[in-house]
Amino acid sequence: MAIGLMDVLEPQAVLLGVQAATSEQVIRMLAERLHALGYVRSTFADAVMERERTLPTGLPLELEENVAVPHTDPEHVIKAGVALATLSTPVAFASIDDPEETLSVGTVFLLAIDDKDRQIDVLQQVIATIQNPAMRDRLKRATTTDDIKMLFGPLGES
Repeated sequence: MAIGLMDVLEPQAVLLGVQAATSEQVIRMLAERLHALGYVRSTFADAVMERERTLPTGLPLELEENVAVPHTDPEHVIKAGVALATLSTPVAFASIDDPEETLSVGTVFLLAIDDKDRQIDVLQQVIATIQNPAMRDRLKRATTTDDIKMLFGPLGES
């Protein structure tokens, strides 16, 4: 059975209109939130940063603002969860297609998934969301966690 993003998106780990100077700052901010909520081990943030250096996760959408989906191995995860940040000003992430290329990223989904198969499902859900122009627009305009729940909940899924 396919899972919806709200099945794993942790409302307390949704940060909207975040000010950040670097991709690392955004990742660590989200990772700290997931750690405080009991989703990930203390090794999670460093593991995500290490993976990002070798296998970057910036998704080129050919838009002014792109999306990144940083994640790491399940061994650093206690229970599945996703943290989300929309940024007030985009930050640079290396492209998944070409690590030498940087992308301007305005939305970050930090995946903490405890099962590789489930990780694929969640990645597919994120990609389906960001490929839908209406969903991207609603995500960028969201100002509350309730906006996010409406977007990714059963009524928002399309």
